[in-house]
Amino acid sequence: MEDVSHLIARFLKERMVDRVFTLCGGHILPIWDHIHRLGIRIIDVRDERAAVHMAHAHRELTGRLGVALVTAGPGMTNAVTGIANAHVSRVPLLVISGVPPRPQENMGALQSVPQAEIVRPITRYARTISRAEHVLRELDEAVSCAEGHCGEPGPAFIDFSTDLLREEIPEALVDPSRFRVRESAAVIPSPEDIHAAVEMLWQATRPLVISGRGARGAEKGLLRILDTLGCVYMDTAESRGLVPEDHPAYMPAMRGRAMREADVVLTIGRTLDFQLGYGSRAVFSNARFVRVGNSASELRGNRRADVELFGSSPETLEALVKAAKRETPMTDRSWVEEMRTIDRRRRQGLRQKLAESPPGKDGAMHPYQLLGYVRESLKEDAIVVADGGDFLSFSRIALTGGAYLDCGAFGCLGVGVPFGIASALAFPQRQVVVVSGDGSFGFNAIELDTCRRHGARVVFIVANNSGWNIERNDQKQAYGGRIVGTELEGCDYAGLARSLGVHGERIERPEDLPDAIHRAFDLAPAVLDVIVTRDAMSPDAVAGLPGIPDRQALSIWDELEKSG
Repeated sequence: MEDVSHLIARFLKERMVDRVFTLCGGHILPIWDHIHRLGIRIIDVRDERAAVHMAHAHRELTGRLGVALVTAGPGMTNAVTGIANAHVSRVPLLVISGVPPRPQENMGALQSVPQAEIVRPITRYARTISRAEHVLRELDEAVSCAEGHCGEPGPAFIDFSTDLLREEIPEALVDPSRFRVRESAAVIPSPEDIHAAVEMLWQATRPLVISGRGARGAEKGLLRILDTLGCVYMDTAESRGLVPEDHPAYMPAMRGRAMREADVVLTIGRTLDFQLGYGSRAVFSNARFVRVGNSASELRGNRRADVELFGSSPETLEALVKAAKRETPMTDRSWVEEMRTIDRRRRQGLRQKLAESPPGKDGAMHPYQLLGYVRESLKEDAIVVADGGDFLSFSRIALTGGAYLDCGAFGCLGVGVPFGIASALAFPQRQVVVVSGDGSFGFNAIELDTCRRHGARVVFIVANNSGWNIERNDQKQAYGGRIVGTELEGCDYAGLARSLGVHGERIERPEDLPDAIHRAFDLAPAVLDVIVTRDAMSPDAVAGLPGIPDRQALSIWDELEKSG
C-alpha cells in the first residue's frame, strides 16, 4: 500500500523528472514531502508565476519535462500567466496543484476556485482527479497531451483533492505500464506529397527556408536541405542556434527582403504568427509555400500551403533530400549571392553600431553600446536570455549565444529572471546572462533571493532608462506628448540586489562596463544596473509595433495589407 501523494512523486521519478519548481502550500505539501524523499530537487520560488516560467526554460534547454507544483487558489491563479506563455509557445509542461478536500466541496472552503475550468482554454489537458485508481492513468494522459502525442504540444494541468493525496491505494490498482515513457512515433508524409514538395523546391529560383520550434532535433536534415538548395535561411527566436551563424545560408539581416522576394517558402515546424505576417500574400508577395509540421498550427494555420507535409521534421527532411538525390536545384545563385553580400555589409554595420552608437541628449549610453560590451564578453556556448519590450527589440538583433530564450510570441515580460535561474541550474558550467529592460526586470526581481539560495550563477544586466520606453515614446508621438504612467524613475536595482545578498553594481559610464561585466561573471549571481538613454528608438518602435496596427503587427505590413 502507498498513498496517492507518494504515487505522484513516484511517477515523476520514473519519468526522469530531476527537479520541480514550486512554492509551498498546505494543499500540496503531501506531494512536496514525497518528492523530496525520493530525491527530486525542489526549487522553491517566491511566486508561482516564476515557478512555471522556470519549468518552461528547463524544458526548452534540456528537453526534459518541465514540472511546476503550485498550491490551491491564489497559488494556482498566480501561475496562469506562466501557463498562458507556455500555451502560446507550445512548450510541454506539467503543472500540478491541489484543491480543498472533497467533504468541503461547494461549501466555501479555503482557497476554493474552479481551477481546471480557469486554465482549460490555455492547456492541452485540465482535470481534477477525485479517485485514487484514476491517478496514474490521468498523470500518464496529462504528460502525453503536454508532449503533443496525437496533437499540439503545450502545458497540461492536473489537480488533486488534498484528502485524496492522503488516501492509500492498493498495489493491485497500480498499473506499472503507466510509468513508462511514451515514445513519439516517427511520421513520414506520403511519397506523393514528398515528390510534389521536391518538385516545387528544386524548381524554385528564390527559395527561402524558415525554421521554428518543430525543427528542433532535425538539425542534420535542415543543414542538408540548406546545403543542397543553396538557398536563404531565416531562423526565429524559437529555433535560434540550429544553424551556425557562419553558415552561408544564414542571413539574419535580410529578413524583410527575403520574405518579399522569395518564390517558394519552406517552413519547418513553424507557425505563421504575427512575427511572420501571418503568411499573408501582402507580406510574402511572390511566394508559394511548402509547410512541414505535425500539428495544425505548423501545417496549415493562417495560410494553407501549396504542399502540406504532415510528419516529423527529421524524417520529413531526410525524405526530401533522399527523393531529390538526382535533382539539380534551379536556385538563382546571383540572387543568393547578392543577398549574402548585403547581409554581410549590414552585419558589419551592426557591429559598428554596437561600438559607436552615441549617447542620448541626456548623456546616457545607447542600448546598442551596452549590448556591444555584453556581446564581447560571451563565450561560444553562452546561454542568453532577453527580456523586455523596447530593450528586447535591441537585444534580439544584437546578441547571439549557444542557446537563446526571450519573451516569445506572447510578449510575456518578466520571464528573464526565472528563465535565467532555471538555465543556470540546468547548466552550471556555462555562462548565463540575462539582459532585461528595467520595467520587465521588476516583475520577478524578488526571485534574486531564489537565485542566491539555490546557487544559480546568473549575470543579470538591466538596461535602466527609468521607464516603459516603447509606450513612453508612443505617448510622445501619438498622444500629444502626454506622458502618463510610463515612467519608473528612481529604481535602484543594484541596491535591491545587494539587499537580497546578490552582488550589485550601478554603471553609468561605458568605459566602466568591461571590468564590471568581468567582475559580475566572477561573482555571479550578480546584477549590473546600467543607465541607458531614453532617447534611443528601438527597431520595433520605428516599425510601429506599439501602435497596434489593425491587421498586422508592423505598420509597413499593415499598409501593404490594407492596400490589397
